[in-house]
Amino acid sequence: MVMLTSLTISHAQHSPWTLESCVQYALDHNLTVKQSENVVAQREVALNTAKNSVWPTVQATASQNFSFGRGISEDNTYVSSNTANTSFGLGGSMNLFTGFRVKNNITMGKLNLEAANADCDKAKEDIRIAVTQAYMQILYNMELCKVAELQIVIDSTQVERLTVLRDAGKIGPAEVSSRKSTLAQSRVTLTQARNNLNLAILDMTQLLELSSPEGFEVAVPDTSLLAPEILSNPEQIFAQAVTMRPAVKAEEVRTEAAATNIKLAQAGWWPTLSMSGGLITDYYALLGHTSKGFASQLGDNFSPYVGFTLNVPIFNRLETRNGVRMAKLQLESQQLQSENVRKALYKEIQQAYYNAVAAREKWLSSGVAETTALENFELSEALYEAGKYTSTEFNEAKNNYLQAASNLAQARCEYFYQVQLLELLAGK
Repeated sequence: MVMLTSLTISHAQHSPWTLESCVQYALDHNLTVKQSENVVAQREVALNTAKNSVWPTVQATASQNFSFGRGISEDNTYVSSNTANTSFGLGGSMNLFTGFRVKNNITMGKLNLEAANADCDKAKEDIRIAVTQAYMQILYNMELCKVAELQIVIDSTQVERLTVLRDAGKIGPAEVSSRKSTLAQSRVTLTQARNNLNLAILDMTQLLELSSPEGFEVAVPDTSLLAPEILSNPEQIFAQAVTMRPAVKAEEVRTEAAATNIKLAQAGWWPTLSMSGGLITDYYALLGHTSKGFASQLGDNFSPYVGFTLNVPIFNRLETRNGVRMAKLQLESQQLQSENVRKALYKEIQQAYYNAVAAREKWLSSGVAETTALENFELSEALYEAGKYTSTEFNEAKNNYLQAASNLAQARCEYFYQVQLLELLAGK
């Protein structure tokens, strides 16, 4: 089992972690993704508020007033007295026409929600790419560790062999000392390779929001089943990606929202019509004098009302005109932003494609180079042990082989990553 702390033990799984499990865990726990999901929830609330604006508002009121000194009496004349007035009301209002502002606000709310969903998908896509890159980095460092370990095995074998020859008096101690120095350097290389691997694992666990990298290990995919296939050209990948990438979709939706914002600004030129109505009643008492009963007055003073209000804009210091101008400029800016995102996507696809092509060619050539270097190393080792090769010649053959093995591992991991990246860029 992967050993995780108590914060993540509920999500622990059998080791090692596959690329798919890393991606899924990151999507479930990454804070950036959670923030994007929270924005989506906020946009849903805002849309609900916009939809509810078509309904009337209803409110009840109650008030109690006391007046001291000169005031109005029951017979509607002013006298010097102390009075008390109690009133109750139930009223409501409803917008009948607002220059299509309500309709466009609802449309804007829907577009904002759609854009937030696209942004959330983009955040998830970014996490997928980051996790894939971190996963490939771990695999590459694992390969480098294997190469470093192989180097130690070779050097250790040679130290043992040369020690036997020295004890037999066939070589001097200097050659054994030189080989031991090479072995020590190989161990330093392995230490550095392991440290790089630990740092790569740390980067991955931080992406996954794990509290500790202890016990974390990844599954090594079977790269023997991965062939350096011929890739689709960038134009084909872009044609597919532009219809599926959330970043492109988000900007397209924002462009549509910017166009709707112009209609919202133009609503300031339209008249508005609203309706109001309600029920009111009150109780009046002249303090120190006998008045009709509370219930009796409330019944007698009961009064329903209804009214309509029409507002026609005439001049508002050119605010509406400038608001429309600003909305049109914002639309132009958003159109440019949308085009920039499409161009950036095409550029990213081109870079990933040519990186994949280069990695493919490097993989093929590195495979041949690694095979040739291995054959040369094995021959050099045999000649060296037979005393027909010098230590310098043997070291050169060994270093060439180890470098070829390292280049092959790098090319294979780089190609695997670029292929994964192209699939993600294409919207898969």
